[in-house]
This record gives sequence, structure tokens and C-alpha cells, in this order.
Amino acid sequence: MLGAIASFSTMAIAGRNLYQSHDTFEIMLFRSLIGLVIVLLVAAFAGTVAQIRTTRFKTHVARNVFHFTGQNLWFFAVAVAPLAQVIALEFTSPLWVALLAPIFLGERLTRVRTFAACLGFIGVMMVAQPKISGLSPGLMAAAASAICFAITAIYTKILTRFESITSILFWLTSLQALFGLIAVFSDGTITLPSLQTLPWLLAVAIAGLTAHFCLTTALSVAPATIVMPMDFLRLPALALIGLVFYDEPITWLIVLGSVLILSGNGVNLFAENRKKPKVKAL
Repeated sequence: MLGAIASFSTMAIAGRNLYQSHDTFEIMLFRSLIGLVIVLLVAAFAGTVAQIRTTRFKTHVARNVFHFTGQNLWFFAVAVAPLAQVIALEFTSPLWVALLAPIFLGERLTRVRTFAACLGFIGVMMVAQPKISGLSPGLMAAAASAICFAITAIYTKILTRFESITSILFWLTSLQALFGLIAVFSDGTITLPSLQTLPWLLAVAIAGLTAHFCLTTALSVAPATIVMPMDFLRLPALALIGLVFYDEPITWLIVLGSVLILSGNGVNLFAENRKKPKVKAL
């Protein structure tokens, strides 16, 4: 999980440094192309290329449309909005999953989930600090990306019942490379990587893959109730980075709102863990 936290944080910093040279579509295109090469090389080495299938292609497309949209919004948000606020809003994604799961997965909307979502919503208002004129574009993008990531997570849960990690990562990188190519050439121009931006693009691509690999590995060896709360360390870590390197202030409203968002996630995780049947030792 420390590897996942470091990878996600690296993506945020690299995305901010790339925004002056590349738009979000270009970042996604180059990230996906580099990622696709890495996925194919690793799959060939591990002998899992045969696991790539087209049987659930429509679900892969739907998943990646939302992920591509959310990732573009997220890269825009980390470039123009304070890092602490962006990451706090990103952490509302599990609460959106709880609210959307009854629609997509047929799961029941419990009182605990509703309470957790209300806590998160109050926290969002404190973190975003909306004015009469409305939210800033960066914070609106961060909030929208959280919803897109929640829908992506639901589609991922559906796919993991039938598809291997190799297949999911292959369609993730290949489809998003295609989406990025279409989006990049929609305005007829493209900025190619330079010696200055190539290291940051490599950082985004590698960090994106290692983050998901580390997270998946952590969940395979430890309970989700231990693993997922550790991800919350990203918030103070990036808030500190924003303060030290970008002179972004941390207000009490951001701290209190973040605590409410994380509390909502914690309540939901605790309730879900209690519902799981306990196996007694013989």
C-alpha cells in the first residue's frame, strides 16, 4: 500500500508538471501507449497473453469510457486546483460506489451507506468551500472525476468475476490509447514529447500501472479494512507536498472536511466488514 500511495502521488505531481506542455488528452495518449507496451511485455514474460479475450468487450468499453473521462478530469484538476482539495474530493469515490451499487449491482442501499454518504457530502462542502459564484472549474472537475472513478470501480468489480488482470489491463491501456488518439486529433494538432516532458510521461505511465498492481497485491494478502484506510495517507502526503513545493495553504475547513469524508469511508468499510461471515478455527 505504501507503494500504491507513492505511485498515486507521483502521478499527481507528474500530471501537474506536464500540464504546461501537454493537454490532458495528450497525457492520456502517451501514458496509455507506454502502458500498453509494458502490459504486453509483462504478459509475454509471464505467459498470460492467452488470457486476453473479447468475450466481454462491451463491458470493457463502458468501463474505459468512464475511466478515460475521469482520468482526464483528474489530470486537469491536479494541474489547476490545490492538491489537498483535489485528493479530498477524489476520496468521495467510495461513497459514490455505495450509492450507485444498488443501480448497477443490485445491492441494497442501507442506512449506514446513506449516513456515510451524508457525512461525505458535508465534508465535500467544507473542502470545496463553494462561493455564491459557484465552484472553481478545477474542483468541479475533481468532483466529477470521483463519480467517474466510482462507476469505473463498479464495472471493474463486474469484470473481475470473469476476466484476468492481464485482460483488464490490456483493454484499459489499448482502449484508452484509442480514445486518446481520437481526442488528440480532434483539434488537428499534437505536441510530441520532448526531452523535458518524456521523463514525466514515463513517470505517469509507470506510476499508473504500479499503483494498480500494488493495490491489487495488497488486497490479495490483507483484508480490505486494513488496506483501504491506508490509502487515506495520500491526503496528508499530498497536502504537505502542496504546502512545501507549491505554497498551497491548508485551512481548518479543508482539514475538517477531509476528516468527515474519511470518516464516511471508515463507517462504510466497518459496516461492510461486520456483514462478512466469520470462519471459526477448528
